[in-house]
Amino acid sequence: MTDSLSEAIHDVMQDAAQRAIRPRYQRLSASEIVEKAADDMVTIADKESEAILAEGLARILPEAAIVGEEAAHADPSIMARLGSDLCWIIDPLDGTNNFAAGKPPFGILIALSQGGETIGGWIYDVLTGRFCHARRGEGAFMDGERLHARSSGETPPIASISVLFADPARRAAIEAHIAPHYQMVPIPRCAAEQYPRLAVGINDVSIFERTLAWDHAAGVLFLNEAGGKAARFDGTPYRVDEDRRGLIGAASPALWDDLAARVAGM
Repeated sequence: MTDSLSEAIHDVMQDAAQRAIRPRYQRLSASEIVEKAADDMVTIADKESEAILAEGLARILPEAAIVGEEAAHADPSIMARLGSDLCWIIDPLDGTNNFAAGKPPFGILIALSQGGETIGGWIYDVLTGRFCHARRGEGAFMDGERLHARSSGETPPIASISVLFADPARRAAIEAHIAPHYQMVPIPRCAAEQYPRLAVGINDVSIFERTLAWDHAAGVLFLNEAGGKAARFDGTPYRVDEDRRGLIGAASPALWDDLAARVAGM
C-alpha cells in the first residue's frame, strides 16, 4: 500500500461525509431513523454513506470483496467474505446513536483485510476532519503525522469500558474487579473516537465485549501500529473472520498486561 492509496480512501470518505452525512446532521426526521435492534440505530445517512463508500472503494481496488455493516445486516451471508484474499470492511457511520441524537462523536471506518488479517485501516471524524490511518508494519498516522501512542500519565489509569453488550453477571464482575483499579470515564459510543483516544493520552485502557469487524478492524490496527496494544483477552491477535467476543485496547503493552491479568481473574 502506498500513500496514494490512503489519499484515495480519504477522498472517498470525505465524499460520503459531504454528500450523505453532514447534510443530515441534526436534521433527521423520525422516519429517517430506524431501530434495527435493541439500542442499535440505523439512519438514511448510514445507508447512503455505505453506497457511496462501496462504489468508491470498488473503483480503487476492484478485486477486493466488500463487507458493509448495513449490507451484512440485510444479508448475513455476506459475512463469509471476511475471509477473502482481499476485503474492504465498511462502517459507513460509526456512532450512529450519537448522530441520531444530534451530538458527536461519529465517524467513518474503513479497513482492508487479507485472508482475515487487517492490513490497512482508515478512521475519519466527520465533523472535525481528523484522519487517522495505519498500514501493517508501516506505522500509524494522524493528519499526516507519524503517531506514537502515549498514556495519560494518570494514577490510577483512565479506563473507558463498554458494557453495553455484556450480560448482568459480566457487568457486575467488571464493577467489582476492574473498576476499583481505574479512573472510570464514559464511553464515547464510537470506535472511531475511542481508538484515537487510546493513542493520544486521553484514555489508557478499554474493554470491548462485541467486536464486529466494521467497528474494530481499523482501530485495532491503528492502535497496534502506534505502539499501543489491542488484542483478545487471551492475548491472541484480532482477526476479522473470527466470530468471537472480547477485546482489550491499551495505550501501551504494559497497561494491556495489567488489565488482561485483572480480566483473567474475574
